[in-house]
Amino acid sequence: MSDRLDEYRRRRDARRTPEPIPAPRRSPERRSEAERRSEAERQSEPGRQSTKDPRFVVQQHHARSLHWDVRLERDGVLVSFAVPRGLPREPARNALARPTEDHPLEYLDFAGEIPAGEYGGGLMTIFDRGTYEADKWRDDEIGVTFHGERTKGRYVFFRIDDREWRVRRMDPAEPGWEPMPEAVRPMLATRAAGLPLDDRDWGYEMDWGGRRVLAYISGGRVRLTDGAGADVTSWYPEIRALGAALAPAEAVLDGEIVTFDGPRPDPGLLARRTAPKDPAAARRAADRTPAHLMLYDLLWLEGHSTVELVRYAERRELLESLSLAGPNWQTPPFFSGGGEFARETARAQGLPGIVAKRLDSPYLPGRASRLWMRIPPP
Repeated sequence: MSDRLDEYRRRRDARRTPEPIPAPRRSPERRSEAERRSEAERQSEPGRQSTKDPRFVVQQHHARSLHWDVRLERDGVLVSFAVPRGLPREPARNALARPTEDHPLEYLDFAGEIPAGEYGGGLMTIFDRGTYEADKWRDDEIGVTFHGERTKGRYVFFRIDDREWRVRRMDPAEPGWEPMPEAVRPMLATRAAGLPLDDRDWGYEMDWGGRRVLAYISGGRVRLTDGAGADVTSWYPEIRALGAALAPAEAVLDGEIVTFDGPRPDPGLLARRTAPKDPAAARRAADRTPAHLMLYDLLWLEGHSTVELVRYAERRELLESLSLAGPNWQTPPFFSGGGEFARETARAQGLPGIVAKRLDSPYLPGRASRLWMRIPPP
């Protein structure tokens, strides 16, 4: 009699991984009376889920590549799928879902660090868990309705060939949900000779003199476009880890690419970062002249546009709440009021100036506006 967890055990070494590895089950006729009694007691434990409300867990898995593992309790095991970009939140797209080996029920509560070099090595955390209802369960299609804290609604997993599956959300998106925009043109600042008179109504940022980019972050992946809308993701491999750092959140961010010579930005070094001929060339350029993404605005977050209805001061507050700080990206501070101090700071750092933005400014894609002003140092 085969054990559905044989493949799971074969891939893991109990001496090396903290994952639960239950002992193989013996056939009913070979179990002792104590084993049969213990199993009966487990089945009658208070709070044990009935067959009408099986459990699920979604785990965020920072393995060789970030993905989400969706596991469904079924016939004494967890039927498992690896979903590289996470469960879709709107019905407009299908997401890749790869079946993996069945997992033991103990995995419903597992979170921890699987050692490097082991199967699935990397950090695993619990994204959500709850119960689900299955309205269809076939070899080529599974229909479920999730009842979790963050994962709700009906989804269908369906096979498209011998190895590949997809998952699709069947319910409408949550009320108020807006899809992530495919492309946004950056708002532009006009030039000004001096500071605005109503100083306390303005916020001030450093003018980094870098290369303007927009970052679209979804499913733990990053897509970068330049100010003209061209895709420059391949230019900056050192920025890709931002997607995993922000996951599971999804956002569209505005900022600029900067290269540093010591503590100061160096436009000459930035000029060396041009379109690479292949991924290996891009990695060599990143090693020689690392780029840094300075983030200063938030245009879309978790299904909600922040472009026209959310003021600059509120967008900055939301941006800073994401705590985006990493080896090649950061959210530099801004000054609410205090334009003279901001200008002096820019001069001391050898920067080309500051950018003044009205605190009540909307984001106007593709437009230059006096609501934003680029001001030289004193």
